[in-house]
Amino acid sequence: MAGTVPSSLAFSHSANPIVDEYHGVSIPDPYRRLEQLESPETRCWIEEQRTTVATFFEQQPSYEAVRRRLAELWQYPKYSVPFKHGRWRFFWGQDLAMQEDFQPQAVLYRQEALEGDFQVVLDPSSLSKDGSAAVTTYTVSPDGTLLAYALSRGGSDWQEIRVLHLDSGTEEEQALHWCKFPSIAWAPDHAGFFYNCYPAPGETTNDRALHGYNHVRFHRLGTPQSADQFIFTPAAGEVICTPIVTEDGAYVLIHVCQSAAPNDHIFYRPLQDSGPFFPLLQHLDAHYRFVGNVGSTCYLETDRNAPRGCIMAIDLASPERKCWRLILPEQEDSIAFSTLAGEHLLVGFLHHAWHRLVLYARDGTCVRELELPPLGAIIGIWARRSDPEVFLSWESFLCPPTIYRYDMQENQLTLLHALHTGFDASRYETMQVFYPSQDGTRIPMFVTQKKGLSYSGTTPTLLYAYGGFGMSVTPSFWLSQLCWLEQGGVFAVANVRGGGEYGEAWHRAAVCERKQTSIDDLVSGATWLIEHGYTCPQRLALMGMSNGGLLAAACLVQHPELFGAVMCQSPLTDMLRYHRFTVGAHLVAEYGNAEADYEQFRALFAYSPLHNVRAGEAYPATLITTAENDLRAVPVHAMKFAAALQAANASPHPILLCIEHDGGHGVGRSTRQRIDAVSKILVFLLRALVTQPASA
Repeated sequence: MAGTVPSSLAFSHSANPIVDEYHGVSIPDPYRRLEQLESPETRCWIEEQRTTVATFFEQQPSYEAVRRRLAELWQYPKYSVPFKHGRWRFFWGQDLAMQEDFQPQAVLYRQEALEGDFQVVLDPSSLSKDGSAAVTTYTVSPDGTLLAYALSRGGSDWQEIRVLHLDSGTEEEQALHWCKFPSIAWAPDHAGFFYNCYPAPGETTNDRALHGYNHVRFHRLGTPQSADQFIFTPAAGEVICTPIVTEDGAYVLIHVCQSAAPNDHIFYRPLQDSGPFFPLLQHLDAHYRFVGNVGSTCYLETDRNAPRGCIMAIDLASPERKCWRLILPEQEDSIAFSTLAGEHLLVGFLHHAWHRLVLYARDGTCVRELELPPLGAIIGIWARRSDPEVFLSWESFLCPPTIYRYDMQENQLTLLHALHTGFDASRYETMQVFYPSQDGTRIPMFVTQKKGLSYSGTTPTLLYAYGGFGMSVTPSFWLSQLCWLEQGGVFAVANVRGGGEYGEAWHRAAVCERKQTSIDDLVSGATWLIEHGYTCPQRLALMGMSNGGLLAAACLVQHPELFGAVMCQSPLTDMLRYHRFTVGAHLVAEYGNAEADYEQFRALFAYSPLHNVRAGEAYPATLITTAENDLRAVPVHAMKFAAALQAANASPHPILLCIEHDGGHGVGRSTRQRIDAVSKILVFLLRALVTQPASA
């Protein structure tokens, strides 16, 4: 069959593989040699995979048409939420004017009035030849004259922080290095900023410390990084420290968290002090997020004794637990975000995985709910206690990110930018359905399709899920789903457990020994689509990225008969050894540790995709993607899994491994890279589900 991966690609695993011992159980690892990424044998195998992938897509007649259509769909103006500093409004924009080619990255602009002319502040595309240099985080000084931003190259999580003087357009000579997942908080006098980073290689000989010992420093403008003051070092590794300077400039806070584990800590001190930090919240087994402050009163969002979230107030003058005040008790819908806006609290709720927005007085009294369209999501919001103006970005599966301005004094929500795309959304619809999982739990699922679609049981259907780290999958506007819909496909998103759609209890239902719950939820969603006549196994595809890639890979090996195609993007697949790679130790609270705990070993081994590949199994068409610079789901996961599948597969369907040379965990992709990647996914889907006969 055209496109079948040649058997010569199968990696020649060792006849005497390395065998690991877990609690008295011997587990062979026949593909361990692939972990040596720079060995000649591994490099040769990677290049063979790349050649096969290139040949496969060259043979697909739909590739150029799909890529051309995606390029057409991309060319519409894209705006971020505006944010204000000093006399300026700033926003990120992309393709705001018709031009010969798309802009590789969004550009930062500023304007003096909402309707005034805007000026380019920073164009990341000018910082690299291929357009892959990308800004990952940024902060403008309170007076609007300075920009500190983190720059990623080649998709790497390792970033450098730079400082740009906005009026002159000149940059500080010193860049700050060894930053990963950085946060930046300016001091009120603009003389410098707090930031988090890791030890430089010369500061430690411990490789684990390079990924595990995050801490906070203060950088004073005009000085080298070596002179930066160490501000805060946490007691334990494998945490992320986020510095926060309050809007009034009175306090500096440090938020310490460990992945999705419910053990956040918050420390504080007056900003002008140089003494130790005081613990505000410590060892309370819950998530906490600083919302804002009014004088010495801090408002915090937490799931402590409230799995769906609540808001409380703590007075720093009397921070004892007995003095805490409950402002907004737990509601039926879980809290997605909250912020101080003028004299109010603005709270976003998740209602069955889509957003509602409600305004409250600071004592928790409900003022009003804002009228937003249903089945959509707020993907960005800007509000300040000192400003009655709020900006927000709303999107859905059929509507691109749309910017609104809300005037709290006038209670008026107005559209800021009317967007026009080359996609006729009026022909399609999104509905929400609920299906039972294996244990009877009711799982929500969004289904987007052409209006009036008849359920013949053979419609090509793409099912997506994430299901991890308490992250909620809300309605999103993706180019891939638009093109898929135009091809007559159905797009479904299952809000499986492990995410945060219904609060922390929904997340905790699928962590560590319970991760199989996410997989069962996803399998039940696939089964429901088939049983209700949407599609059939030969026309059903499954897709997931990162933790979602793990779920897709696990569903593939557990139920290959359910799917006609599976796409695992940046997956974790070796769940016995994941914690040994780069930032893997950060993820133990989510997945567990096979070496440290016998019960966790049993659970991990039972669903670990790599360890459940069966020789002689007929697997569906499978596309596995990864990138050489991915430090989160390191490429050895995808490589070992692909090697195992290619050796075991008894079907004629292709098992493809696509390895980006200059990319990371989705960070900083240029527009062209995004379109190329999406084109491959869609062409792979069309070949597997549309152009092949249903009985294949």
